[in-house]
Amino acid sequence: MTTTTWAPAARITTVVSVVRRDRVVLGALLAGTAVLYFWNLTASGYANEFYAAAAQAGSQSWTAFLWGASDAAGSITVDKPPAALWAMGLSVRVFGLSSFAILLPQVLMGIGSVGLVFASVRRLLGAGPALLAGAVLALTPVAALMFRFDNPDALLVLLMTAAAYAVQRAIESPSDRRRMGWMALMGALIGFGFLTKQLQAFLVLPGFAAAYLLAAPVPLARRLRDGAVALGALVVAAGWWVALAELVPASARPYIGGSQDNSFLELTFGYNGFGRLTGDEVGSVGGGGGWGSTGLTRLLDGQFGGQIAWLAPAAVVLGLAGLWLRRGRPRTDAIRAVLLLWAAWLVVTWLTFSLMAGIFHEYYTVALAPAIAVLAGLGGGLVWRARAERTWALPLLAGTTLMTTVWAYALLSRSADWQPWLRPVVVVAGVAAAALLLAARWGGGALARGGVAFAVVAGLLGPAAYTLQTVATPHTGSIVTAGPAVTTSSGPGGMAVRGGPPGGGGQGGGQQFGGGPRGQGGAPPGGGGGGGGGGGAMGGLLGGGTASAEVTALLLEDAADYTWIAATVGAQNAASYQLATEESVMPIGGFNGSDPAPTLAQFQQDVADGEIHYFIGGSGPGGGSEIADWVAENFTAVTVDGVTLYDLTGGETNDA
Repeated sequence: MTTTTWAPAARITTVVSVVRRDRVVLGALLAGTAVLYFWNLTASGYANEFYAAAAQAGSQSWTAFLWGASDAAGSITVDKPPAALWAMGLSVRVFGLSSFAILLPQVLMGIGSVGLVFASVRRLLGAGPALLAGAVLALTPVAALMFRFDNPDALLVLLMTAAAYAVQRAIESPSDRRRMGWMALMGALIGFGFLTKQLQAFLVLPGFAAAYLLAAPVPLARRLRDGAVALGALVVAAGWWVALAELVPASARPYIGGSQDNSFLELTFGYNGFGRLTGDEVGSVGGGGGWGSTGLTRLLDGQFGGQIAWLAPAAVVLGLAGLWLRRGRPRTDAIRAVLLLWAAWLVVTWLTFSLMAGIFHEYYTVALAPAIAVLAGLGGGLVWRARAERTWALPLLAGTTLMTTVWAYALLSRSADWQPWLRPVVVVAGVAAAALLLAARWGGGALARGGVAFAVVAGLLGPAAYTLQTVATPHTGSIVTAGPAVTTSSGPGGMAVRGGPPGGGGQGGGQQFGGGPRGQGGAPPGGGGGGGGGGGAMGGLLGGGTASAEVTALLLEDAADYTWIAATVGAQNAASYQLATEESVMPIGGFNGSDPAPTLAQFQQDVADGEIHYFIGGSGPGGGSEIADWVAENFTAVTVDGVTLYDLTGGETNDA
C-alpha cells in the first residue's frame, strides 16, 4: 500500500527535477551563446553597409520598409525580399541608427536558433545530447560570423530551424488539431523564409515532407491533408508580398533590385534562382562560372572547410548510426523521422551548394550548421545510449573521434602559422578520448564518460578557436569569412586568397584570436562611408570607404530641399554616404551597378526637376556607366578630400 501511494509522487518529483535541470542547462547554453555573440559586436560597425543602409531607410519611411528599398526615397530595392530588413528597420526605429541597433536582431536570431536546436534534441533524448547539439551550432565559425552580421542568412537559418521544430512537434502530437496547427506554422515560417532569401528556403522542404509523410501517426489521407494545409500557409505567408510586387504599378513602387526587367518573379527565378545553379546570372559581376570549382568536396576544400565542415563527417557517421539503431521501429517512430528530416536537410543543401555554378560565398554554408549540430547531438546520443547492448557502439564513437581529430588537424594546418599549439592539443585529446572509449568496455562507466569528455574537447576545440577569432575580429563589406586566413583558399575565379591589409579587403586574420578586419572595405558608425574618389565605382561595389567630415557636411547642405542629396553608381557606394548623412542617396544600378535603374532619361528628368543635388563620381557596368559619362560630359567636377563631386543643380555646363 505504501509503495502504491507514494510511487506516483516520487515519479512526479523526478520529472520536476529533470525539467528544472534541463532548464538550467538550457539557460546556461543560451547565456553562454549570448555572451559569445554580443562580445565585441559593434567592432564590425555597420558590417554590410548595403543592408544597413536599407534598414536605415526603412526606419525613416514605411514605404521603404515595406519594399526593402535601399533609400528612403524609394528608388530601388535591395536584391532580396525585405523580411530580414524588417527586423533591422524596427530595431533602428527603437534604438536609433547605430551598429548595435543593426546587429542586435542577428544576435537574437542566433540565440533563438541555438535554443530551437536544443529543444529539438531534448524532446527526444534529454539535456545531454541537446547541450552538445546546441554547443556545436553556437561554436560553428560561420554561425558565429553570420549571427553577428546583417546579411539575411541569420533570419533564414532561424526560420528554417523553427520550421523543422514545428514539423517535429507535428509528428509527435496526438491531437489532430494541434498537428494541423504545427504544420500550418511550418508553412508560414518557410513562407517568410522565402521573403528572406527566396528559393533557398525551399531546400529543406524535401526532408520535411519525407519525415512527416513517413511518421505522422495518422492515415495517409490526413498526412496529405496536413501537407496541403502547410502548403497553403506557405503560399499565404509569402504570396501577399509577391502579389504586391507584381500587381502594384512599377511607377508606384521602387525598382526591383537585381532584376533586369523590374520584376520580382524574374529576380526569383533568374538572378537569385536558377541563375545561381547554372551560373547564367544576368547583371552579375564575376558570375558565369567565376565562383570557384564545383564538386562534392567543394565545402571541404580551402576556406570552406573551416567555416562549416569541422563536424560534418562525424554528423554523417553518427546520423547514419542513429538511423541504423532505429531500424525496425514502428512507422511512427519520431526519433527516426527527425533524423531523416535533418539528414535530408544536410544532403540536399550540401549537394546544392557543392554543385551550383553561380554566385556562391563561404558564408552561405551557415544554412548547414543546424543540420550538422542536430545530427551530431542526436546521433551521438543514440550511439552512447546503445553502448550496453551494442558492442560496436563505443568503438564507433572512438573511431569517429579519431576521424574528427585527423580532420581538425588538417583544417588547422591550413592556417599553420595561426595558434600552432592547437594541433597537438587536439591530437592528444582525440587519442585520449579514443583510448578511454575503447577501454571502457572493460573498465566501466567512468572511463566511458571520460572518453566522451575528451572527445568533446577534440571535436570542439578547433571550431571554438576559429569562433573566438571570428568574434574578436571586425568583419565588414559584402564578402566575409570566419576564422583566420588559410593558404589553400580560393576566391572568385579560383584565385588564391591569402591575408589582407587591416581595414580593407582580403582575409585579415593575425597571430592572436583577434586580427585585422575581414571582408571588403566598409566603415564603422560615425565614419559613415563612401566609395571614395572618382576612380570608378567598381572599387566600391563590394564595399564602401569612409566619408570625411568635409564631404559629409557638403552633402548635408540644404539636404531638405532635395529628394536625394546625391547619386552614385553602386549601392555599396551609396550606402556609405547614406549612413554617414542619414539622408537618401540614389544607388544607380543597384548592388552591382548593372541594373537598368534609373535609365539615363529618368535620371536626366530627375536632374531637370531638381531632385538630386550631387553626383559622386565613378562609373560601372550597365546603365551606371552611361549616366556617369553623361554627368562628366555636362557638369563641372570638383574634388573634396579626394572625392569627385558634380553639383547637378547649377545647370549643365555643356550642350547635352
